[in-house]
This record gives sequence, structure tokens and C-alpha cells, in this order.
Amino acid sequence: MFILIVGAGRVGSALAKRALDAGHEVSVLDEDPLSHERLDKDQSISWEDAGGRFTVGTALEIDGLIEAGIEQADVFMAATSGDNTNLVIAQLAQRRFKVPRVVVRVADPGRAAWYAEQGLHTICPTQHAIDEAEQVVLRT
Repeated sequence: MFILIVGAGRVGSALAKRALDAGHEVSVLDEDPLSHERLDKDQSISWEDAGGRFTVGTALEIDGLIEAGIEQADVFMAATSGDNTNLVIAQLAQRRFKVPRVVVRVADPGRAAWYAEQGLHTICPTQHAIDEAEQVVLRT
């Protein structure tokens, strides 16, 4: 399976490493060339030597997505730190490039719910934190 992850922060790089370790083809796109260091961190060989791909580019530009391999992607993960960017590129992946499985990280619970209703698989760490905190607080 070919997986394209946009954003090589903590979430994107951790997911990329796990996917590569599981035997998938993985490409990561990030606008910061230094974010590549997260992919190499704590690894015995470099990201590329392990079979990973890294592209420096902007996901809001079609050329960057194409260079990173979106046309071959079976799975697309939008994992930047910006909700707006994540939502736009996830919709591009879903609608323009017809990627079969699109996952988007959205911090705003209200927006995450609405976009989930539109067919995007949303992950909302904020909602998860609220749900867990609510369980702890209301147990007392």
C-alpha cells in the first residue's frame, strides 16, 4: 500500500515510521527541509535507506502533491499543524485525486464533526482530550 503523509511533525513522522516498519511504501511531504530529521531520529539507517520518500514542498500547491506521489496514493494523511491546510488538502486528495482512503487531523471538534459528515475520516485530538477529561472529572 502506498501512503502519502503531509506534515512531518510529531504525528506525521511517527505514523510514517510505523507505516514503513509495517512494510508499506511511504512518502512524506513537508515544506520544512529540517523536518526530515524527525524521520531519521532514533533510526539505525536513514529514512531513504529504509525505503521512505521525502519531498520538500507545499501541499497547497498541486505540483508538490504530485511530486510526493499523490497520484499513486492508496491512503492520504493530512497531518500539518493547521486545520485549514489539512482540510483543503484532504478534500483535494479525496475529490481531485480520488485517493481511496483520506484521513485528516482537525483540532477544532465542531469542524471535525462537520467534515466527517462530508465523508472525510477525521481525527480530532482535542475532542479525544475533552472526552477523556470528562470521564475523569465526572467519575468523582
